[in-house]
Amino acid sequence: MANKPISRRNFLKGMAAGAVSVATIGALGGSEIALASDADTSAASAAGSLTYTPGTYSASAAGIASDVTVTMTFDETSITDVQIDVSGETADIGGAIGDDMAAAILEAQSCDVDAVSGATVTSNAIKTAAADCISQASGTTVTVSKEEDSGSSDWLGEAPEISEDEITETLDTEVLVVGCGTGGWITAMTAAEEGAKVLVVEKRESPTGPREDIGSINSKLQQESFEEYPEFEIDKMEALQDIVRYGGGYVNSDLIRCWEDNSGEMVDWLTELLEDTGNWYMSLEGGVGDTSDPGRDKAYATGHSPHLTDDAPEDTTLNSTFQAHCDDLGVEWKLSTALVKLEQDDSGKVTGIIAQDQTDDHYVRINASKGVIMCTGGYATNTEMMKALQPQTLDMKVNYTIGSTCDGSGIKAMLWAGAKFSPVHASMMFNRCCVKPDETAGYETTGKWFWFGEQPFLKVNLNGERFCNESGPYEFMLHSMWMQPYHTYCDIFDANCEQYAEQFDEVGCCRLFAFPNGALSNRTFEACWESNEELIEAGYIQKADTLEELAEKLNIPTDTFVATVERYNELCAAGEDTDYGKETHRMTPVDTAPFYGVRTCAWHLTTLSGCLINTNMQVIQEDSTPIEGLYATGDCSGGFFGNTYPNLFTGLACGRTMTFGRRAAQIVAAL
Repeated sequence: MANKPISRRNFLKGMAAGAVSVATIGALGGSEIALASDADTSAASAAGSLTYTPGTYSASAAGIASDVTVTMTFDETSITDVQIDVSGETADIGGAIGDDMAAAILEAQSCDVDAVSGATVTSNAIKTAAADCISQASGTTVTVSKEEDSGSSDWLGEAPEISEDEITETLDTEVLVVGCGTGGWITAMTAAEEGAKVLVVEKRESPTGPREDIGSINSKLQQESFEEYPEFEIDKMEALQDIVRYGGGYVNSDLIRCWEDNSGEMVDWLTELLEDTGNWYMSLEGGVGDTSDPGRDKAYATGHSPHLTDDAPEDTTLNSTFQAHCDDLGVEWKLSTALVKLEQDDSGKVTGIIAQDQTDDHYVRINASKGVIMCTGGYATNTEMMKALQPQTLDMKVNYTIGSTCDGSGIKAMLWAGAKFSPVHASMMFNRCCVKPDETAGYETTGKWFWFGEQPFLKVNLNGERFCNESGPYEFMLHSMWMQPYHTYCDIFDANCEQYAEQFDEVGCCRLFAFPNGALSNRTFEACWESNEELIEAGYIQKADTLEELAEKLNIPTDTFVATVERYNELCAAGEDTDYGKETHRMTPVDTAPFYGVRTCAWHLTTLSGCLINTNMQVIQEDSTPIEGLYATGDCSGGFFGNTYPNLFTGLACGRTMTFGRRAAQIVAAL
């Protein structure tokens, strides 16, 4: 039976019914584009009514990853040229809109032009800088209202219509892998090892590097550790129930069991592949915290990380290693090629894709006789989708250059083909971004990476008050932060922070010391503190000799803050957190100068909710029957995570993506 294409109207109506209000999105963010006052001239009313001092003028404004620069040339009555530098923005998103925005401004003779969907932050930066140029040239202050993507907007749109005469290239393969990053690499290598003809389509000029914290249960490395570290052994049923609780029940328990049952084999295969090169070894990130003083949330020793050997060539990376293996297996590539839409036959079976070669913009049809495996990632950089589906995440996040570059195009293509979408939406966020003392959280604020932010030191809101247990999953802290003024809080620590960081006995990627089994941490305390010194110099972390001075530097109420610290120190001395229940070994006082504080917000790595799949990795329809020929893994797939990311299962997202990519490849290659 042919699958029924999703109704855009009904789909968005359903989403709107459960969506969080977006009326206040951006109101508490960083730099806003001012609304015109009586003394100013709005961009719209100014068009065609101003005269200019001939010349060339430049201005810049903060985009999503860099400053965007606009250079405009004027004669006495018109704008004659517009040049826009967006080279520092994400290449496939904000970095791709400069020419289109320049043409629009030139045609409109105004900075009041439409933003480019999916690149609203960069678009608004361009409009702000253009308004500045017009103001300089005209001697009149010209402002432009910030354009908001409405949370109820039609972000899904319609599948594009591509006529047959526009398709100038046709390729045939057996297994088509769309997108190459953490999931795509594993999928492509596995399918090729299984003997299938494999083609990888990737919109970038080169594949993305995979994540390097890989979660699994019962790998050989884990099993070998149990005799010496019995606390590392994991009860699968307990783990299943914990992940279900994190998702509030909005998860497919069978998918979680599928990861539990297959992830160990995947890590063993990957370990052998890497170690056979002589350039790598795999280590188990063996740590579950202080079991003599357990906290509210249980940690699991699931993390595995590849490390280079001492003899490895300097230019060795996971990408180069995987690329060499793909080359040996005969994997074919189509790079700089973006998915446009999936193709289906009369029965609804997916037969391949239409893509656009971005080197010259021609369209290509790619037929896949065995199946299409989607590894296209989430929608973190699609502001329109984020506002509709995760507005609260935009409140909490701060822009930083490291993170997902995925725009949801793969998810949209699957929805057009009739896929069922996740019922709730989740992200992977870390409290690893900071802003200056006069800034607050919000997706239009650009901040700095603050790796130290995940240490469970005292944290206070902008009223100077402690507000939750600082220890536990990163997103618990951040979700509590959303409830506080301006979705921002301050990390507070003192001269003893190195001693306390070791005492915290952290797990996963935030650990700054070797794990109990000797495995290396992702970063050392020394490296982290070197970054902190740079943040002090740049005016982010504040350093003070007294608590009163620190409060003043952070722009928070002095009396309340000092009282909060005194109360916290009393609880530390008593050895029991009767306010919020933090573990005793993580109750460390703030009593030794110099004192440090910084305003902290969320670093948004990726979204985690996509189209629902079954345990054979097939994308399913509303009635839970599969869309034949279509498979997915990673952040474009759904059903595994809901509400929040359970980061105390170290590497769970990466392990899920790799495990399901390998399973999809094995199933499809065998057809």
